[in-house]
Amino acid sequence: MILVTPEEAVSRIQSGDHIYIHTAAAAPQQLINAMTARHAELKKIQIFHLHTEGEAPYAKPEYRDSFKTHAFFTGRNVRPAMKSGEADYIPVFLSEVPHLFNRRIVNLNAALIHVSPPDKHGYCSLGVSIDATRAAILNAETVIAQINPNMPRTHGDGLIHKREIDFAVEVDDPLPEHQPADLTETELAIGKHCAELIEDGATLQMGIGSIPDAVLASLDNHENLGIHTEMFSDGLIPLIESGVVTNSQKKVHPGKIVSSFALGTRKLYDFMDDNPLIQMLDCAYVNDTAVIRRNPKVTAINSAIEIDLTGQVCADSIGTIQYSGVGGQMDFIRGASLSEGGKPIIALPSTTRHGDSKLVPFLKKGAGVVTTRAHVHYIVTEYGVANLYGQSLRRRARALIGIAHPGHREMLEKAAFERFQSM
Repeated sequence: MILVTPEEAVSRIQSGDHIYIHTAAAAPQQLINAMTARHAELKKIQIFHLHTEGEAPYAKPEYRDSFKTHAFFTGRNVRPAMKSGEADYIPVFLSEVPHLFNRRIVNLNAALIHVSPPDKHGYCSLGVSIDATRAAILNAETVIAQINPNMPRTHGDGLIHKREIDFAVEVDDPLPEHQPADLTETELAIGKHCAELIEDGATLQMGIGSIPDAVLASLDNHENLGIHTEMFSDGLIPLIESGVVTNSQKKVHPGKIVSSFALGTRKLYDFMDDNPLIQMLDCAYVNDTAVIRRNPKVTAINSAIEIDLTGQVCADSIGTIQYSGVGGQMDFIRGASLSEGGKPIIALPSTTRHGDSKLVPFLKKGAGVVTTRAHVHYIVTEYGVANLYGQSLRRRARALIGIAHPGHREMLEKAAFERFQSM
């Protein structure tokens, strides 16, 4: 490992290179900015990443000749570039992103990563984001690291010896934080309905956001819950501290929380620091359906943009506009459905913030189907729960209409009658 300035570190990047950028709160902003500052001399750089926090200056229209972004998951910072063509989206299950690097489907010239300082044995930690980054490190020709004392040291797959780092830059920057929002009555109602489906001893998967937070806030009276999830946030901490989450019933890593990346406040990052309770592991393992299903009563809670009357779930686009990504939804929907006593759940408000129904006769033109109608089980809105598994198309439509917003039910009933000729 050679310590250099950010400018010196990225001077190794050449036109035409394929560059990986570390995920979420671990996106190395000083290296990103230094690389982007070289735009005048760089051409056709291919950028690969999952969701990243902070700025994505390489995706600006004025740099289109220098950088092209390929996102495995579209975050807010690259959505404008998706619309204007500076960025493109690669549909892929989160569990399979590491395989793209390991099998050289995507070749990497350099990986820009963000790590904790080396310990007395020379090991740094990838901290809050392991995900596909470990695979990127193993397959990249050059590894360039941003070393930051604010990055927590986490247990699991994220240890990287300083010998594996070619060039390093020392920084002292705060990590991006995701502040929990105040929960609305709608979100609290959804959380309560989901909590009623969760049994004691269940193994949970859920992400970040208001609905997962609302579910977690409704679990105070549960016992012996376990966590095996691709990501988590601050909402989990009170359940750990109160003893609701014990991980005692899990079959895979009993007694441990298993995750792949985390995004939250400084409180969360401090909680993760050197905490042997938490195992941060490669997403090819965490999201492997064969691993997930071994745990008991896996209850996976994911969300959606819209769902049609047959149960097709769009979770990654608004019509033809790319909004997010496939992510790990199908990994956990399938893993939960195969788990003994498992429950795959899609939870969403019945309407958009503009009042349009999220339960629709047909998905929008160009919308992506993330979870197929053959995979879907439970749909939850603030109006209740619909179990679609094993149900005919007509029965599915009736069940979904029953949890739609009352103001949209007549429209949905009419559409269902026209489609099926009876209801």
